[in-house]
Amino acid sequence: MRAGLGSFPRAQLAPLPTPLEDCPRLTEHLGGPRILIKRDDATLAGAGGNKVRKLEYLLGKAQADGADTVITFGAVQTNHGRQTSAACARLGLRCQLVLTELVPRSDDAYLRSGNMLLDNIFGAELHVCSGESETAETFQRLMAEAEKEARNVAVLPLGGSDAVGVLGYVNAAAELTGQLAERGTTASKIVTPCSSGGTVAGLVLGTALLGRDVPIHAACVSHTASETEQTVAKLLADAADMLGVHTPSLDRVRFDDSVLGAGYGIPDERVWRAIRLVGTTTGIPLDPVYSGKAAALLIDTVSGNGDGDPVVFLHTGGMPGLFGYAADAPAELAAAAKTTS
Repeated sequence: MRAGLGSFPRAQLAPLPTPLEDCPRLTEHLGGPRILIKRDDATLAGAGGNKVRKLEYLLGKAQADGADTVITFGAVQTNHGRQTSAACARLGLRCQLVLTELVPRSDDAYLRSGNMLLDNIFGAELHVCSGESETAETFQRLMAEAEKEARNVAVLPLGGSDAVGVLGYVNAAAELTGQLAERGTTASKIVTPCSSGGTVAGLVLGTALLGRDVPIHAACVSHTASETEQTVAKLLADAADMLGVHTPSLDRVRFDDSVLGAGYGIPDERVWRAIRLVGTTTGIPLDPVYSGKAAALLIDTVSGNGDGDPVVFLHTGGMPGLFGYAADAPAELAAAAKTTS
């Protein structure tokens, strides 16, 4: 499988493999199977996160195609945008982020801190739009400007999730399988957040190519379970077709929107409790948009469920975005302390 991926251009952005860490205190607290955290927050580029794996292939292709400019999209506190801007800075590519106000927040921390601050540090050009119409108009304007200036633009999808981006997690599936084999074990399931779908699609395809039908529990953090499944199914089919292999079934994937709450980027008390519990038992920070919601699902599904093969929690990063919630976080974490201590 790795030989098959070798035919695709790749920009080396991450120090791989990322760690697979035992979490004995979290395991003991939950009273369930052994918890292992796959530290894809430790991909380093731009403060790390799962998008770096996708960007290795997306920007590898962009460079091979002669691109000098990258345009991509996201919410104001997009992790994908932050990692893209950092990767572009490393590779010498102009980065333009078209950001849409998707989360109902207007406090200064959300608009200026966290990922937004890092975007500026990495030199990205930020274009904040009030809605989908302005987003589309801004994109068309940027493309027209690039054409006038004879620039070669690579347009990256939301979350870096297309058939090429999926390759990052096809590769990650092989990496994780090898790490588990070194420990003499397999995973009873993988728990991961899911939004734009590329991470889950890559895990499904990668584990299928390896003959490992590991159950995957996908925490839907931005759309309903049915909508998320449709997104992943399309990406999975596209990536399988690109690789010339059979499209695996999604039968072993459980799409769970029980932690979606009021919507994308809106954490509830369960999420803050999960962030605090993981923080106080592992020293690993989570974010309130992706990993915090997935951790809430992890806690619900493994608590008191006894022994068995380890559960792998895929930490997709996002910690810088936590600072965008500074207006709420102290009070929310104080409240969480009363129920997790």
